[in-house]
Amino acid sequence: MAILVTGGAGYIGSHTCVELLNHGYDIIVLDNFSNSHPESLQRVERLTGQSIKTYQVDLLDKKSVERVFAENKIEAVIHFAGLKAVGESVTVPLHYYQNNITGTVILCEVMQHFGIKNLVFSSSATVYGDPKQVPITEEMKLGATNPYGRTKQMIEEILRDVAFSDPSWSIVLLRYFNPIGAHVSGLIGENPNGIPNNLMPYVSQVAVGKRPYLQVFGNDYPTIDGTGVRDFIHVVDLAMGHLRALEKVQSGKGIDAYNLGAGKGYSVLEVIETFEKVSGIKIPFRIVDRRPGDISICYADPMKARNKLNWKAVRDLETMCRDTWSWQRNNPNGYNIITDEHTPVQ
Repeated sequence: MAILVTGGAGYIGSHTCVELLNHGYDIIVLDNFSNSHPESLQRVERLTGQSIKTYQVDLLDKKSVERVFAENKIEAVIHFAGLKAVGESVTVPLHYYQNNITGTVILCEVMQHFGIKNLVFSSSATVYGDPKQVPITEEMKLGATNPYGRTKQMIEEILRDVAFSDPSWSIVLLRYFNPIGAHVSGLIGENPNGIPNNLMPYVSQVAVGKRPYLQVFGNDYPTIDGTGVRDFIHVVDLAMGHLRALEKVQSGKGIDAYNLGAGKGYSVLEVIETFEKVSGIKIPFRIVDRRPGDISICYADPMKARNKLNWKAVRDLETMCRDTWSWQRNNPNGYNIITDEHTPVQ
């Protein structure tokens, strides 16, 4: 029996695949490679010494999704696949609603048809919107402030309806905060297409000389230095959270949500300073206008995950920055260059 990982070639998905394989799970990856690269899975195979059965399939293609389930014995699904850029979602909201929500509905329909009812869903702290207080607990009122976050919030509601209608479902909703860092080997990491939407890959691309300076979106927030404060979590800690969630869905029924965060906030300028410290490279930046949909302060209360999933984040900000720099330094063009051979991927 295998674990199906949708979006397994992506940033968080690939790191989770490493941990799943290292902990004895058989996995199957489904990915359309629209925002990921097959090379990431080749490197996961290299890191783990195991091969990965992979399907290049879009979740909107129901017949192809059905074929994946028909051809394999699947016991649970970890669902990462989805568009994830806040700014882009404001510009093309219909694209996000169609891709993220419809894709998840199709996945659940196929799971239900094949009697597979164990699901770990990749949600987001964006479902909380602009929180009235921090740290954020799972019981706080939801109110996403951008289309990306609303797709996650709507999917959570859909999954709650599914679990209510059929108590044999077991679903964990993982609301994670701001993943950064990379595998300690430097072989896999975050590989954004085009201009990065998130802070850390932008910082590291400036450090490696791909971009002249970093844009800091706003310095007039009510924070320690005026820049936005976020809860940054190492991607490997996040991957381990998915293993704990998988154990949870395999051992019980029902649905529940868990924050995956470090439980501490860092400002944009604090992240820049820490990255400069571990890399020895000065990061030039310019203050620009706030982005639509951004909020000032967001960090988690992770105690529920600690108490009920036996999970906590253990890697600090210096480690996150150091591992990010190791990945970017060794892979200045991401997965577009194979590190060992220095030849373009075809």
